[in-house]
Amino acid sequence: MRRLTPSARRFLAHRKGVLVRLGLWSLAESGQAFLVGYGVARSVDEGFLAGDPGRGLLWLGAALVGVLFGAPVVRGVFAQLAGVTEPLRDALVRRAVDRSMARAARGGPGGTDRAAVSRLTNQVEIARDSFAGLVLTLRSFVFTAVGALLGLLSLHPALLVVVLPPLAAGLALFLVTLRPMAAAQRRALAADEALGDHAAHARAALRDLTACGTGPGAERHGADLVAEAAAAARTLAGWAAVRTASLGVAGHLPVLALLLAVGWLRGRGVSAGALLGAFTYLVQSLLPALHTLMTALGAAGSRLLVVLDRILGPEREQEQEQKQEQARTPEQVREPGPAPSTVSPPAAAAFAAHTAAAPAVDLRAVTLSYGVRAEPVLDALDLRVAPGEHLAVVGPSGIGKSTLTRLVAGTLAPSRGEVRVAGRVVTGRPAAELAALRVLVPQEAYVFSGTVGDNLAYLRTDASRSELDTAVEAFGLRPLVERLGGLDGTVRPAELSPGERQLLALVRAHLSPAPLLLLDEATCHLDPAAEARAEENLARRPGTLLVVAHRLSSAVRADRTLVLDGVRAECGTHEELLSRSPLYRELTGHWHTGPPRQP
Repeated sequence: MRRLTPSARRFLAHRKGVLVRLGLWSLAESGQAFLVGYGVARSVDEGFLAGDPGRGLLWLGAALVGVLFGAPVVRGVFAQLAGVTEPLRDALVRRAVDRSMARAARGGPGGTDRAAVSRLTNQVEIARDSFAGLVLTLRSFVFTAVGALLGLLSLHPALLVVVLPPLAAGLALFLVTLRPMAAAQRRALAADEALGDHAAHARAALRDLTACGTGPGAERHGADLVAEAAAAARTLAGWAAVRTASLGVAGHLPVLALLLAVGWLRGRGVSAGALLGAFTYLVQSLLPALHTLMTALGAAGSRLLVVLDRILGPEREQEQEQKQEQARTPEQVREPGPAPSTVSPPAAAAFAAHTAAAPAVDLRAVTLSYGVRAEPVLDALDLRVAPGEHLAVVGPSGIGKSTLTRLVAGTLAPSRGEVRVAGRVVTGRPAAELAALRVLVPQEAYVFSGTVGDNLAYLRTDASRSELDTAVEAFGLRPLVERLGGLDGTVRPAELSPGERQLLALVRAHLSPAPLLLLDEATCHLDPAAEARAEENLARRPGTLLVVAHRLSSAVRADRTLVLDGVRAECGTHEELLSRSPLYRELTGHWHTGPPRQP
């Protein structure tokens, strides 16, 4: 809220003319509110009770004119309101565009600003509509209250003594609930998002949870998230009850107090018409305006603060990105490099010779958090993978294995630290240069409509037919290729099973000249025999292999295994990890014995 106040002041300071005109129309609304109650009081005291019905009807007519005058007042208010809300929308759009462009220019962590479209469309419209509603409501309450309170004072000062205390008490109680209820809403939203995210991850990883025996841990974590969400909901419900009580105090106690004080007021010379006028002020003006104000502040106000904080309040995130930009080494900022569209085998060989002394993969104190306040997925991770090494990565689902492959592939930037492949920083490197360094095969393999040969040679367009045939034979892909009509047969992705698509993608990666292969559960749709055959072929290929293991047998085949458990990382051979990593022993035990059978 404090961050938004200076921006709000600057915005309103540039629109004084519009605000003055809006105030003038609102003064007319004060006059309307004053005239309604005053006309009713005078019609009773000076007309009907005084035996002069004509005079009474004349005063009622004056009150009716005040009601009818509300239509042009509302029209004038809305005409001036556009002069405030539309510039706000334009300013927010410019702010969102500037932020997104600046982030793209800096190449900050997290890559592209994927929330920019939401800020430019949905969030900006929410801010404009909420701001318009608040301006209308606040203006109406203030000027209506001024007119009604002046009317009560003109009828008799004692009426204010009765009406004002419960009205002020209810409003004060409501204002007290605004900040804690907004905080409770944020906590409830965060807890709900965390629970939904956990449920989505657990559903997608049921096979891993069963195979690795980590289901009970995921269940306990889910139970903790449910308890947190329930606690946040109870807190929010408690503040909602306080808010409801404030509405009751402000909305009903003034009328009740006026009824109870009739005798006391009559004893102090308050006339029957003045009492009826006071009730008119309460029922027709004050209480409806107060109820609308509380509703708007509780709903539109909360939405406006949250959205403005999203659009105008990321200064700390930008400062962090700027510090990281300034902390980049000169090599990161100025390192030149070619951008070839394709890489031939001789060029790849020359590149490999040039970088032979450097680690194939080098992570230096790498930390990755999905958000400024989020817990890190990877925290100060150091990892060195030698050229030609076969490394497996294991751990429970959601622990950061896929995040690690994306960091190494250069498609995700670390929050802190440095990622190098073959001695070169990958963060911010053009796609064509990254293609010369590594091949990433994700869980959902990509194949396209075209010939079998085109799909297999996609990463190495100069591969000969004999090389394609040799790779097809090595990976056991011959039956599929013959079914499709040979290397010149047509691939229709929708007609292939997930496992068949994975085999095509694995052969394509095998043929690539890139010195590093990254498999992110790229064999999950293959049976164990086909998986073993594919990994053995890929391991014999010149270069380095990093595999996010779908089965623990992948770890046994690897030279070394990296175990991620969310607290610390362990890296070693199968035998070394069995002796020093409790999680690896647990995962291996579940792999050999299998999960408990259900009766």
